[in-house]
Amino acid sequence: MRKFLFIVSFVTSLACNGYSNSDSLMLISKISISGNKITKDNIILRELLFKTGDSIALADLDNIIKKSAENLMNISVFNFVTISPEVHDSIAIVNIKVTERWYIWPIPQFDIADRNFNTWWQSKDFRRVNYGVDLTVYNFRGRNEKLEFIFSLGYDEKYGIAYQIPYINKKQTLGLVFRTDYIRNHEVAVNTINNKIEFYKDNKNYAKQNYSYNAGITYRRNIHNSHLLQFAYNSFSFADTLIKLNTGYSTNNTLNERYLSFYYQFKNDYRDYKPYPLQGHYFDIEISKSGFMLLKDETTDFFSLKSTFRKFWKSTEHFYEAIGFTACVTPDYPYYIQNGLGFGRDYVRGYEYYVISGQGFGLLKTNLKYNIIPQRVSKINIIKTEKFNTIPYAFYVNLFADAAYVYNKNNDVYNSLTNSLLIGTGLGLDFVTYYDKVLRLEYSINKKGESGIFISFMTSI
Repeated sequence: MRKFLFIVSFVTSLACNGYSNSDSLMLISKISISGNKITKDNIILRELLFKTGDSIALADLDNIIKKSAENLMNISVFNFVTISPEVHDSIAIVNIKVTERWYIWPIPQFDIADRNFNTWWQSKDFRRVNYGVDLTVYNFRGRNEKLEFIFSLGYDEKYGIAYQIPYINKKQTLGLVFRTDYIRNHEVAVNTINNKIEFYKDNKNYAKQNYSYNAGITYRRNIHNSHLLQFAYNSFSFADTLIKLNTGYSTNNTLNERYLSFYYQFKNDYRDYKPYPLQGHYFDIEISKSGFMLLKDETTDFFSLKSTFRKFWKSTEHFYEAIGFTACVTPDYPYYIQNGLGFGRDYVRGYEYYVISGQGFGLLKTNLKYNIIPQRVSKINIIKTEKFNTIPYAFYVNLFADAAYVYNKNNDVYNSLTNSLLIGTGLGLDFVTYYDKVLRLEYSINKKGESGIFISFMTSI
């Protein structure tokens, strides 16, 4: 869903003034911005595909303005964006009106600690929830910076602070990220049996504790390509019972692990609306190195590579198609940092209850969507602020089919889903609204013949 108001008056204005030739050039004489009570002008200007003084061919105008509006929405600073040019002869003044979001969210935290909502719903165990306060300031100082304070109790005790600065130089290409966390748990995942996680709990002592310190630099030379280079220090301590229950839980059965890590990500992103794309494409590659043998008693030494490609397109007026492929190659990680299929967006629909880990996987996802209710906007008059009283929404019904293969060289007899083709298919209903919120209800069936209704809170591809 495109959550912006998009007005194009170039063509009609030029025609009225006798400029119907699509090869005609128009000079952008001025860019006028309104509605940005907090956001600095340079943050908005950075996302435009044109600037004052540019001469643009009439044939390109519609697409340039459309893409500029999409870019502004994708920085997640505005609820609505309107771009409307005023054309006189061959000169244009471009008016940009934005509706800013609410930026300060001191949210009382109450969320589940499981991998996804569906695994928690199986037990409905309210002891497996986190509670506390997550104070996030978006668009901090009007520069699209993000400042976050985390104070979480309950199942996971977590204390942290994070700060993201998108631009530190005049050209607005370099940025910085900082994060530090302290996490400790009475209950932790200790093994995977029958492709389901087994847990160990110590009511008196903490079974696992983790300190991490991260610092990184971002580079975004143009609108669609970005780089992240990040370094971190990680420190873990484990209860000895975890090692007894799973001899592969840590590296060399150590009770303490400290290591330096390196992470690099490149993104090539042409999606029209990142939280729920309908058109465009996305590609990334991630390189991770854990351990450099620079610290005393450092035993961790791992390297992993992951890449994702997604393509979205409109086939007819109401039908949209999408395909996504993810490939990952990892070593024999110790269990405490092991992942695979079953985490985040990396899973085959129909296998939400399962975790399938190995030394590599390939995941294919496909979607065919029908827009049953196109984007509409409702206004709640009793709410005075425009940050909340104007609500865009849309509904999509979709048919999907996913497939994956997880390679495990160890031929794990306890987890039968590795080294086999996984297939899932089904029907779903997607609800998309403002503040990047997505709700998916899906009925799916997997290769084992198991079926169910599943709930998710992010786009599937």
